[in-house]
Amino acid sequence: MSKNIPNKSDVKDSVISDSERAEYDSLLKEYNAQRPSHWVFSVVPGIFQQSLEETDETKFDTIKEHFGIIHSWDEIINQLHTLNDTSDEGVQYKLLFLARHGQGFHNVKHTENPELWDAYWSHLATDGKIVWGPDPELTELGIQQAKDNNAAWKREITNNSEGNEKLIVPTKFFLSPFRRSVDTMIYTWEGVTKLNAVILDSLRETCGVHVCDQRSPRRVIAEKYELLGIKIEPGFEEEDVYWKPDYRESVAEVAIRNNAALQEIFDGPDEIVSITSHSGSIRSQLMVLGHRPFAIGTGGFIPVFVKAVKVE
Repeated sequence: MSKNIPNKSDVKDSVISDSERAEYDSLLKEYNAQRPSHWVFSVVPGIFQQSLEETDETKFDTIKEHFGIIHSWDEIINQLHTLNDTSDEGVQYKLLFLARHGQGFHNVKHTENPELWDAYWSHLATDGKIVWGPDPELTELGIQQAKDNNAAWKREITNNSEGNEKLIVPTKFFLSPFRRSVDTMIYTWEGVTKLNAVILDSLRETCGVHVCDQRSPRRVIAEKYELLGIKIEPGFEEEDVYWKPDYRESVAEVAIRNNAALQEIFDGPDEIVSITSHSGSIRSQLMVLGHRPFAIGTGGFIPVFVKAVKVE
């Protein structure tokens, strides 16, 4: 099996219930009512296999299937440019690459026994053998998953328009503040393109209770990554003020803050964008964008061709 095909737990965690969708719709109405305008998202059909209902997420190998493209990269990018050039004001299109971080030490412990993880181990930081919190590091497998994606990107670039990387490579990178996400992005894009990257706290994993989802202080993140040219969004708190030991966000609450992140991203000019985050974040991002649920394994990613309409 490929190193990034989702396991049973990934598939289970990607599902969104009717009640969760209803809660999101209710929160979204309140959220939109407080803003003078907002983007409404939908997925352009017929671009990627992952958006098709008949595509089996448990067997789909993103790398072997050339990221899931149905037509050529030239056709996809030409369509993206044409739609943006000819659309009315207040309508825009973006190609998003939603990436999940590579395997972290918390994923190792979770895989041992998912039920015991939720009930016991997720509340702790270590079992005395490995440490998974706060803010766990990538495992060797997690690093290799990102490097495999790096090689895959280089192959895709070589196979399109005589290696013109400008056709398909993102020009803007957004990412969760957790080390597993930032390091995954760095290993994935090393030697491929220059990073124009910004850390957004709104892209973090489901917040609360699980110690692995408590982030590092801002000074620790800045010391490790700002020298690499990675920026931290304005207003980023020094300490993690959002993580609570006794309250975990609902799926709808995660979706609302990911909606806020996507609103910010779509206010920007870049047509091709990379977002590196987490399984819970991607589940919510796909719901916000109007995409079918699609499980993403550690180190996996999913491209989405998005139409956004500004509603005043």
